[in-house]
Amino acid sequence: MKSYRRELWFETRKRRELINITPTIADCLRESGIAEGILLCNAMHITASVFINDDESGLHQDFEVWLEGLAPEKPHSRYRHNGYEDNADAHLKRSIMGREVVVAVTKGELDLGPWEQIFYGEFDGKRRKRVLVKIIGE
Repeated sequence: MKSYRRELWFETRKRRELINITPTIADCLRESGIAEGILLCNAMHITASVFINDDESGLHQDFEVWLEGLAPEKPHSRYRHNGYEDNADAHLKRSIMGREVVVAVTKGELDLGPWEQIFYGEFDGKRRKRVLVKIIGE
């Protein structure tokens, strides 16, 4: 069995961004040489997320509105954690959107549905953060 590991680094210009990382993940898979197996992709920071969904701008705006409704950034005083840092909302948003995705690898390709794309979700950006890609298989 083969194993492949790569870290991807992101530094967003805004506090919150959604970035389609599917092409980068597909590059990792090609680089790995693995044709059959499993790919894990996870955010290695507790205020960022990796998730699968549609790459449609209206949906991305809906995510922003929905997440802000569930865990509004302000007022900062609403969260106890903000006595330490001002990013409690980002922790909550990450919990909602998830830490990682697992994707089957079949015939050297990501085995995704017709509209599925892999996204990096940043909820407390403007600083460097990493994502782990781990692929195992043959």
